[in-house]
Amino acid sequence: MSIRRWVLPPLDKEAAALLAEECEINPFLALMLVIRGKADAQSVSEFLLGSDITDDPFAFADMDIAVERLQRAIDNHEMIAVYGDYDADGITATVLLYSYLREKGADAVYYIPERENEGYGLHNESIDKLQKQGVRLIVTVDNGISSADEIEYASKFGIEVIVTDHHQPPNELPRAVAVINPHREDCGSEFKDYAGVGVAFKLVCAMEGDTETVLEKYGDLVAIGTLGDVMPLTGENRGLVKAGLQIINQGGRPGIQALRNVAGVGGRDVNSVSAVFSLVPRLNAAGRMESPDIAARLLMTTQEDIADSLAAQVQECNINRRLIECDILKQIDERLQNNPEISADRVIVIDGENWHTGIIGIIAARMVESCGKPCIIISTKDGEGKGSGRSIKGFSLYDAVSACSDMLSRFGGHETAAGLSLPEGKIQAFRKRINLVAAQLYPQMPVPELYIDLKLRPSQVDVEKLNLIAALEPFGEGNPQPVFGLFGMKLDNIMPMGQGKHLRLSVSRDGVRLSVVRFNTAYNDFPFECGQQVNLVVTIERNEYKGVVTPSLFLKDIRRTGMQQEELIGASRAFDNVIRRDAITPEQAAEYIPDRAQLERTYKFVRKNKVWIGSLDQLCWFLKEPEIPYIRLRLSLEILYQAGLISFKEKGDTLEIKLLPAGGKVDITKTPILKYLNSCLKKRVVIHG
Repeated sequence: MSIRRWVLPPLDKEAAALLAEECEINPFLALMLVIRGKADAQSVSEFLLGSDITDDPFAFADMDIAVERLQRAIDNHEMIAVYGDYDADGITATVLLYSYLREKGADAVYYIPERENEGYGLHNESIDKLQKQGVRLIVTVDNGISSADEIEYASKFGIEVIVTDHHQPPNELPRAVAVINPHREDCGSEFKDYAGVGVAFKLVCAMEGDTETVLEKYGDLVAIGTLGDVMPLTGENRGLVKAGLQIINQGGRPGIQALRNVAGVGGRDVNSVSAVFSLVPRLNAAGRMESPDIAARLLMTTQEDIADSLAAQVQECNINRRLIECDILKQIDERLQNNPEISADRVIVIDGENWHTGIIGIIAARMVESCGKPCIIISTKDGEGKGSGRSIKGFSLYDAVSACSDMLSRFGGHETAAGLSLPEGKIQAFRKRINLVAAQLYPQMPVPELYIDLKLRPSQVDVEKLNLIAALEPFGEGNPQPVFGLFGMKLDNIMPMGQGKHLRLSVSRDGVRLSVVRFNTAYNDFPFECGQQVNLVVTIERNEYKGVVTPSLFLKDIRRTGMQQEELIGASRAFDNVIRRDAITPEQAAEYIPDRAQLERTYKFVRKNKVWIGSLDQLCWFLKEPEIPYIRLRLSLEILYQAGLISFKEKGDTLEIKLLPAGGKVDITKTPILKYLNSCLKKRVVIHG
């Protein structure tokens, strides 16, 4: 059972009113700016106009050394290799630096390791290949800061290395000719949150001695790489992405235009949100499914027919990625249904044989969305397991994994994501260990949160709001897309759309009716009924058809008006405690165990409906007068399931309940869960089915 806590931060309307007056801007825009921490005229001006790209490239430590060494290599016709990475950031960084060097007459090649066969970063084997080609200088982009041994290996062949990277450096820097990284303690750059492509951009700016010219040529690549690596869209990144998106929408690079066409966004302007959901995944798919070289050649080609062909290959990679992703998710769903105790874990660990290692990170992210818990997905092959994990805000996955380091062959990551390897035979022990660690570090597990900027009345949703919201773009990490609450809405109509894959909801309040799109939900899976009062969380986006602009609403979450959020969160935690057989006090057991009447009402509802799909809160609403407490209702379903009276599937906050043929009287007290609760209660409660 998963639920996100809706959070409505307090609004400083007084500060917003003062800001609106001081800057002579719309009060709504002023309120949105205050929510984003912009409460004075200077910060508002910088934010709305876009941060200037003024960070001096030569403020970076070693930048002068790198420029001199590269220029010497160009002048002496030494072969230079740009060594990249297989994700969108690494690919765009590779294309940017390689294209610039070729333009300057350098004898240059590029090398991007294959995700499946080689993995991230410099490798001795790849250095061997480059040495045989005659390479004398390697420039890393988006990697290299942790490759001290490989750089030392390259030096044995007389190959020098320049490192450009944005990942956190180790205590001791690699012994390279130059190490350009904004996170070096002695780096004088004012801005620190560059993507790998941003650091490569700064190197080219230093070589060219002109930022504006470089931005005009390569700003589109910088925008895509920065968005793809989910870097904060603050400071200089905001200006880089804003300028880059303008370049993309003006056309120019055939590969990006072809990519827009296959992604279905060729006929309209791309913003940061659509770029993240359309362009970035396709570039990443090439590296995940086949070869990042396809994406690199797509971004470099100047010929439209070649761009179209390569974009088609990238699209095919993305389609295959989705198919494999769906297959793995189906296997995981079956595993969870057959092993419900896994769903109750604090950290969900699931392994599968020969799952595609390029996709397990995406699977982990999907699982976090569905389960609301940290998840680690492990692919096993030849006795070894390779895992990728994602977490929720407030739970450091890196700390939890690090505490299990003695069981692992290797690991790395940060608070919200981690990668690891371990022998296949240790996976189950690792699952137990990391959950013990989680219990120690987080006795009360964090709950995923959905932040709502502010509530809107239906009458406030208009074209003017679209224009005001657009002033806040580009959206991304550090400047999220605004999210609004529409509370107390009447659900008037539910209509399938998109061949039944999506829904269009019609909702109204105060005489104003709005249309809201719900993606990836079929009509039969939607747990609400016409006539209900609902609260919605939506984003507002621009829709233009035949020259007419209208606001489009997209649903992020929906719940019944009157739902008791904290009680439901508490019930979810309590249910997991029961399934895990955590210590339950007699008082808690008495609170949790449903009485005979509550069990009977729950069973009669299922028997009447035969099949029912919806949330626990919705079921509680149907069984009101009197309402059954959430925890007792959830345990009633589990008791009926263990007694063989119903089948039961749970995905996120949605339940699918089916009546099973009755086989005579059932002694429900024999169900494991009720036996356990009764043992906690220290007395026997007999309930006949």
